[in-house]
Parts: sequence; C-alpha cells; structure tokens
Amino acid sequence: MKRICFIVDSIFTIGGVQRVTAVIAKELARDYDVTIVTFDKRDGRHTTLYDLDKSNIKFRHFEYPAVNKLKSKLCKIYSGLYLKMQPQSRRASDLYALSSFPSERRNALARELKTGNYDVIIGVHAPLAARLATLRRQLPGVRLIGWIHNSFEALFGNTSLYIGPERKRHYVYQFRKLDKTILLCKHDIESYQAYDRKFWPVFIYNPLTLKPGTPSEGKSKRFLAVGRFSRLHKGFDLLIEAFHLFSTKNSDWSLDIVGEGVEEKSYRALIHQYRLENRVIIHPFTNDIQEYYSGAQVYVLSSRWEGFGLVLVEAMAHGLPVVSSDLPTSKEIIGDFGLYFKNGHIEELAERLEEATRLDWDSKSKEAFEIAARFDVNNIVKQWKQLIEE
Repeated sequence: MKRICFIVDSIFTIGGVQRVTAVIAKELARDYDVTIVTFDKRDGRHTTLYDLDKSNIKFRHFEYPAVNKLKSKLCKIYSGLYLKMQPQSRRASDLYALSSFPSERRNALARELKTGNYDVIIGVHAPLAARLATLRRQLPGVRLIGWIHNSFEALFGNTSLYIGPERKRHYVYQFRKLDKTILLCKHDIESYQAYDRKFWPVFIYNPLTLKPGTPSEGKSKRFLAVGRFSRLHKGFDLLIEAFHLFSTKNSDWSLDIVGEGVEEKSYRALIHQYRLENRVIIHPFTNDIQEYYSGAQVYVLSSRWEGFGLVLVEAMAHGLPVVSSDLPTSKEIIGDFGLYFKNGHIEELAERLEEATRLDWDSKSKEAFEIAARFDVNNIVKQWKQLIEE
C-alpha cells in the first residue's frame, strides 16, 4: 500500500482549502496509507469539522525550530537584495529559496517527511509547494506534488495580496522542480504556460465536499452568499453596494451572507449606512451550511477572484440558479448557466440581481442539479489516483 502525505498549514480550522483537503484525503485513505502533516495542533473539538475523527488518517503536528540569529540576519539580507533587484535567473531563484527557508528549517522539515517513508508528498497551497520543491534533493525517490488553490490572477496579478511581482519568476522556477503541480482549472494552465512555456502543470477540479441538504423550493425570495471575509477577495462589499441599488426598486427580496473574518466590521458598517439591517443579514459559519442553501432562491458569487468556486457547486447541488462575476473559473465551471456581471461592476451586479428575480426557476434548478453531478467526489478521486499511480 502506497504511503501518501499531505503537508498543510492547517487542517483543524474552518476554510475551503481545509475542507477540500480533508475530503480528498479521506477518500484516498480508503486505498492508501494517508498522513496529514500540519502546522496547527490537533484539537478534539475541531476534528469533527470535516469528519476527520471518523477517518483512519494519521495526523502529525510539526513546528519549525529557531534559526541562528546571525544566519537569520544574513539570509534576510540576501532575500532583501533578491526582492529589490528582482534577478530573473534560475540560480538566483534557488539561492532565494535557500535564504528564505534557512537550513535549520529545511532540515527539520525534511527529517519529519522522511520519517513516514512516503511514496508521495503533496504540498497544499503555493508557499508549501515551493518549500517542498526546495527539499527535492533531500527526498530522493519520493514523488513530490504541489497543489495550488489560488488562481493565477490571485497569485500573479498586479493586485495580488499573496505574491509580489518580484517573486513571480521565483515561484514558477520552484514549481518546475516538482514532479507535478496541480491547478484547479484549465484556464490557469493556459495562463501559466503563457507566462512560462517550460512549466507543465495539470488540473483537477475540486469535488463537491458536502452532502447536499433538502433541495431549495425556489420560493423564499432570498439571495445567498457564502465565504470568508478576507480582504479584496469575495467581494461582499460589492454585493452589499449592489443590493442597495437593487433594493431601491425591489422591496421583497433579502440577502443572507454566511461567513466570518477581518472585513466583517466594514460590511456591517455598509449595511447600517444603507439602513438594510432588516434585509441584509450576516450569519456566522456553521457546520450545517446546507440549511442556508436549502432556504435560498438564488446564489450570488461576487468574488474578485477564485481558485475554484466550490460554493457554486454546493449551491447548484441544492438546485440554486447562480449570479456570478465573470471570472474565467466560474465560466469554466458553469458555462452559460450563470448570470454574469463584469468583475467589480456594482451596477451590473444590481442588474443581474433584478434579472435573477424573473428567472424560469424550475428550468434553471433542473440544470443546476445536472451540472453539480459532474463534480461528484468519486469522479474527482479517480483523477487523483491516476496521478498518484503514474
């Protein structure tokens, strides 16, 4: 039986990446020996989030050791020079990989990963995928895979909050060292290869990660949006602004936003500013998110970017029509099914909300179920197994 390891920043916390990782890991654990190495500590209260307590997955907690102060200072000097001068050579990138990941930390992580005698190690998210690539020589004979959950635009776009322009070339150089890099959609493969013709990633869609609840009846006159309240991501500020415009012409429909995060205070301020407290309701995350999908009539994705809009699949699995920003990932997932607005365009979003109230709901709902079925976890896991067995 092959030994598979996922290395993650966290697995016992709420988040889309954590949930998808848990689902894929649990499915693979039916046929493989699966371990998750995580930087967060196991907490019995949180292992129930994704039914991890019911799986036979092994968990190992890892922490980086301290770095010698002199070495740390020297590494920071080189790293600073690299980011300032932005050299484009692969050699400079490799040196930056070492300076930004000092040997004490590299060696400690390599030792941890060697203890499991893994056949395949999967670095979840771009930073850990790059770290894993840096350990290429220390892990001979092990198949190393990076699993990138952000879109190309989110990582390499001009307004990226994750990777500055000075590190774009570095990340691609490091990804090349991996045996495979998994992206979440075809569009991202095209974008990466336009950026670097020598980089050959693959794509595997994320699966539906929850068991759908009762199908929506389409009579509630409620819009729904779900996601973490992180800066310049899900676009809930745009959605509240658009709903305000929509509400000047419509007094029947309401909006539920389910999520938590740093932007919540500003969202509540917007709701108060427009006196929408009775029509726009913010709800905290819940393990029973299905009840919100079941109780909604239309789902709205207002995101500025998405690696993979998993909430779209969840919404369609409950029979919901979708209003979405015109993201390449959304169009790839749902095609002509969606009511699209130009990304960031508040007035167009308000227009699509109005249009959504006049849909042939029964016809759209039937189509929603058909699209969601394509993302059944059994179909997705087959692709993962093929990749592992290569």
